[in-house]
Amino acid sequence: MKIFKYIFWVLYRVWFYILVIIPIIILFPILFISILKETWYPYFFKLARFWAQFILIGMGFKVKVEAHQIPEKDKSYMFIANHTSMADVMLMLAVIKNPFVFVGKKELGKIPLFGFFYKRTCILVDRSSAKSRQAVFLRAQKRLKSGLSICIFPEGGVPEEHIELDTFKDGAFRLAINHHIPVVPLVFLDNKKRFSYTFFSGGPGKMRVKIHKFLETGNLTVNDTKILNSKARMIILNQLKV
Repeated sequence: MKIFKYIFWVLYRVWFYILVIIPIIILFPILFISILKETWYPYFFKLARFWAQFILIGMGFKVKVEAHQIPEKDKSYMFIANHTSMADVMLMLAVIKNPFVFVGKKELGKIPLFGFFYKRTCILVDRSSAKSRQAVFLRAQKRLKSGLSICIFPEGGVPEEHIELDTFKDGAFRLAINHHIPVVPLVFLDNKKRFSYTFFSGGPGKMRVKIHKFLETGNLTVNDTKILNSKARMIILNQLKV
C-alpha cells in the first residue's frame, strides 16, 4: 500500500511542474510582449494571476479566503505571509488582486522558462550580498512610486519542516515605513500540508488564507521597524497556533 502512496506523490510532483510550464508555453508571446515596458506590468500581472489559478485548480487545491480587511484598488501595500510551500507564490497571486511585485531569491531565476520571466518581473536579491540588499530597496522604491505594491516572504526563505514560523527579516517593514504604506499580514494555513518542500507528502484539498487587518505605518519612523516586525510576526504566529 505504501508503494502506491509513493507513486502518487512522485506523479503529483511531476504534474505540478507540468502545470507550471503549460500556460507559460501557450501564453509565451503575450507574456513576452507584456514585459517589454514597465508600464505594461499590470497586464503581465493579470496573466500571472491566471497562471496561478490554473495551477491551483489543476492540483486540486480549493482556495478559501477570510478577509478582515480588503485592499483598496489603486493603492500600494506591503503584502507578507508565512513561507512553507512551492505553492505560496501561486496562492498569493490568486488571492491578491492589486498588482504587486515579488521580492525573491535570485536562484529561482535559473529555472528554465519560468526563470526567464521571473528575472524580468521580480526584484531579485542575493541575501549574502549587502550590495544586492541595498539594490533591492532602490528597485522596490521605484516600483512603489509607480503605484505598484510589494510582496515579501519576511522569513527570507522556507524554514525547516519542524519550524512553525521563522524569525522575520526587517527589510519589508523598513520599506513599508519609508513609504508609509500599510503592511498586510496574510496567513497560509494549509500550504505545508498540501504541498511542502518534503518530496513524499501533500495532496489535493483546502487552502485556507486569512487576511488580517492592515498595520498602518503613517505615524512610524525607521526606529519602529523592530516593533512593526514583531507585531506582524505575532499576528501570523498566533493564527498558525489556533
